[in-house]
Amino acid sequence: MQTFAPIALFVYNRPQHTARTLKFLQQNELAAESRLFIFSDGAKGKSDEDGVLEVREIIKNVEGFKSVEIIERDVNMGLAESVIAGVSKLVEMYKQVIVFEDDLISSPYTLMYFNEALKKYAAEDQVMHIGAYMYNLKGTELPETFFYRAATSWGWATWERAWQHFEPNIDTLMSQFDPAKKSAFSIEHTMNFWKQMQDFKSGRNNSWAIRWYASIFLKGGLTLNPSQSLVNNIGHDGTGIHSGINDIYNVIINPKPISQYPTEIIEDQAAYRAIKGFLANRKGSLWQRIKRYVTERLK
Repeated sequence: MQTFAPIALFVYNRPQHTARTLKFLQQNELAAESRLFIFSDGAKGKSDEDGVLEVREIIKNVEGFKSVEIIERDVNMGLAESVIAGVSKLVEMYKQVIVFEDDLISSPYTLMYFNEALKKYAAEDQVMHIGAYMYNLKGTELPETFFYRAATSWGWATWERAWQHFEPNIDTLMSQFDPAKKSAFSIEHTMNFWKQMQDFKSGRNNSWAIRWYASIFLKGGLTLNPSQSLVNNIGHDGTGIHSGINDIYNVIINPKPISQYPTEIIEDQAAYRAIKGFLANRKGSLWQRIKRYVTERLK
């Protein structure tokens, strides 16, 4: 009998987003056979207390899973520390974990994809991360799933054997990069991954995700990804602590189950080129950027 990976769901003070995330998770094919652990962070200040309490009322009544365990924090840990602590706890207990935040809607087959991939690549040390999100790679013929270097954080899964390589110390990570590695890490300077590292060091962000990607990259690891996204982020409406207000990363969720997984553990070069092209052109022309900026300011 297969043991399915536990789900870690991290919530804070957005009741409507949390309710939608849970609704879509409940509709997943393997929800009833999956253990759900909900990590509820404490309020940062008075202004957040009502939202945190509303979220905690919602999660008290969650059904549709094999079991539900709620971990309420008395103090505000912040997303990064909450994710690191929660993932570390569950991989120690179950050797694998599926991770969601409170602003993700999913396909009915997202949990199936995660569990199939976790099982398929369990013994493949180079495969360190399974992502469910993918950019809108329009007009590109790619296999259903592929390996790529960067780790996406909107719905993901991993194993204890991979998470043990997570390095939280930014100085330890940054000291291992030379100019060539910085270029490769940032997808030939089309994405600001290295700047995110610098911003973390200077205190301008507190990202667990950029340190996780750097840890994978420095180990020569790969991530599994779908060519059509199995999740969509609904947090780009201005309510999120770490999200902006735009639809550059908005996607249509794949309505079908995944049936194909790569047999060769190597980065897919066609996928790499498609992602690099998307990242290089994602913000559009100067006119498109101005139009988007004005639209967002008027919301």
